[in-house]
Amino acid sequence: MEDINVVSVTGRVTRDAECRFTNSGTPTCTVAIANNRRRKVNDTWQDDTSYFDIQLWGKMAESLAPKLTKGTQLSVQGTLRQDRWEQDGQARTRVVIVAEKVVLSAKGENYGGF
Repeated sequence: MEDINVVSVTGRVTRDAECRFTNSGTPTCTVAIANNRRRKVNDTWQDDTSYFDIQLWGKMAESLAPKLTKGTQLSVQGTLRQDRWEQDGQARTRVVIVAEKVVLSAKGENYGGF
């Protein structure tokens, strides 16, 4: 059986996208989104927010960068990637969603066939 690595999340951009180019000239863009949900605890409803780092590559990163501003709602489908590094003698990790398909929900714009 083959492993499956697919994730889909919808949320709002928490800060404007940060874009750069790799040494080989490939555009890449990083953005964080917040995903809110409500859950009932005893007799009261509580808001629960999760934050996700999203990474876009290539033409998708280049074309979406100006549109990924704070507050924009978007849906992302992609794969999870775990980055590992060492900082000040401590092992660090971070899980990033590598976007394959993106929809700017408020405008209905579709990128990558999602």
